[in-house]
Amino acid sequence: MSKQDYYEILGVDKNASDRDIKKAYRRQAMKFHPDRNPGDEKAESKFKELNEANEVLSDSQKRATYDQYGHAGLEQGGGGGRGGAQGFGDVFGDVFGDIFGGGGGGRSSVQRGADLRYTMSLTLEEAIRGVEKNIKVNTLASCKPCDGSGAKPGTSSTSCQTCGGVGQVRMQQGFFSVQQTCPSCRGEGRTITDPCTSCRGQGRVNKDKKLAVKIPAGVDTGDRVRLTGEGEAGANGGPSGDLYVQVDVQAHDIFERDGRHLYCEVPISFLDAALGGQLEVPTLEGRVKLKIPAETQTGKMFRLRGKGVVPVRGGATGDLMVKVLVETPINLNTRQKELLKEFQQTTDEGQKKHSPKKQSFFDSVKKLFED
Repeated sequence: MSKQDYYEILGVDKNASDRDIKKAYRRQAMKFHPDRNPGDEKAESKFKELNEANEVLSDSQKRATYDQYGHAGLEQGGGGGRGGAQGFGDVFGDVFGDIFGGGGGGRSSVQRGADLRYTMSLTLEEAIRGVEKNIKVNTLASCKPCDGSGAKPGTSSTSCQTCGGVGQVRMQQGFFSVQQTCPSCRGEGRTITDPCTSCRGQGRVNKDKKLAVKIPAGVDTGDRVRLTGEGEAGANGGPSGDLYVQVDVQAHDIFERDGRHLYCEVPISFLDAALGGQLEVPTLEGRVKLKIPAETQTGKMFRLRGKGVVPVRGGATGDLMVKVLVETPINLNTRQKELLKEFQQTTDEGQKKHSPKKQSFFDSVKKLFED
């Protein structure tokens, strides 16, 4: 071990930050690297000192020991320098690792499972009132015999012999060395020599999972219910993903929904429209009576307050909007036709009084052609 002060070797003071130490090391390591100084023993010796100093000062625990006890503390407590020459590609590996998030270590073998989506079809009544349904989802579940490890029960994975458990290997290409994912362990850093027969070393198996899903009242098409941890099992003991149940509300024979309001169309006879009357209107809670005033025109909209939907995210209950459509009678017998003709004769004498919209329309047409 070198007895020269490590701070002097790197050219920094004792209060230097970790970043300053790393920059000083890179700068001098590139200058004195043996690949750039072939056959220069002094450069090689200097490079070893730089590695030794950096090994200690870049480690917070070793640095604290060195600051308090000096070289003697490191010799007694361990933590000596590397001493050996570091490859030129290693220096660049540190530089590019900081920029692109690399840094020489293998990727973590523990991975979160994928999220899943399940589309649930509901009737309008189920969506408005809420419902609990049982579903079946095919997913990747953790293998029980090997507890998700992928190794045969009683055995375990071992450190990859190709990369030494790092997950990455270096390929020398002339003056530079390139770091890439280990082809043997695919970046995991560990290999399974005796795989589990149930999952074939994957740690996960396909499984049909049955779940009870509670849908809250007031949901609408496009709303989602998240079931935490019910997605695919994670790899190598990682956490499971989530299951998203997406709601799709079926079309209804009578009602149409728009947010918190419901709409429906109700046919009425022209006599009820002309003379007025009482009409039974369907709602999701049963039938209610609606008073139709005399001289009601087709397309008239009536509002029944509080007969709509309670929004799933809270707020006031919506309304039921009832649109009446005047129905023209069909399949009339002779006597009914005679009565209507008599009625027509009485109304023709007072068009402006009995049919103001009709009279106004034809007055406008007449004026158009006269102009």
